[in-house]
Amino acid sequence: MSTTSSPELESTIERCRPADVTPVALEAETLESTAPEYLRDLKRELAAEGLSPSDLRVRACFDEDCSLATQDEIDRVRSYVRAGAFLGVGTVSVVVEEVADERKVQPALAACAERAEREGIVLDLEGPIALEH
Repeated sequence: MSTTSSPELESTIERCRPADVTPVALEAETLESTAPEYLRDLKRELAAEGLSPSDLRVRACFDEDCSLATQDEIDRVRSYVRAGAFLGVGTVSVVVEEVADERKVQPALAACAERAEREGIVLDLEGPIALEH
C-alpha cells in the first residue's frame, strides 16, 4: 500500500477552493435516529446553517463478558458509521468507556474499522483499547 497520493487525487486537491462552512462534531446521542430520512433532513439543516459535519462521536461500553452483548454494541457503533457516511463525516470517534474482555472486543472493532474504511471514514478509538495493526 502506497503512502503517496495518486496523481488524480493531487490534481483534485490542487483545484480545491475554500468554502464558507464551519466544520462541526456531532454527538451520536443527540441524533434522534440513524434512519436515512432523518439524516437527510439533518444534513440539509446543517448545510442551511453553513455547517459541515466532520466528526461523529460515539460512546461505547463493552462491560459485559458476553459475545452477544459485544455484538449488540458493535452493531450500534456500526449503525453510526453508516450514519456518518451518509452525513459525509471524515471521522467517527468511538470513546470506549469500558472493556470486559479485550479478546472479544478487538476483532469486532477491527471489523467495524474495516467497514468505516470502505465507507471512506477513519474510525478513531479513545479509551482502554486500541486497534491492532
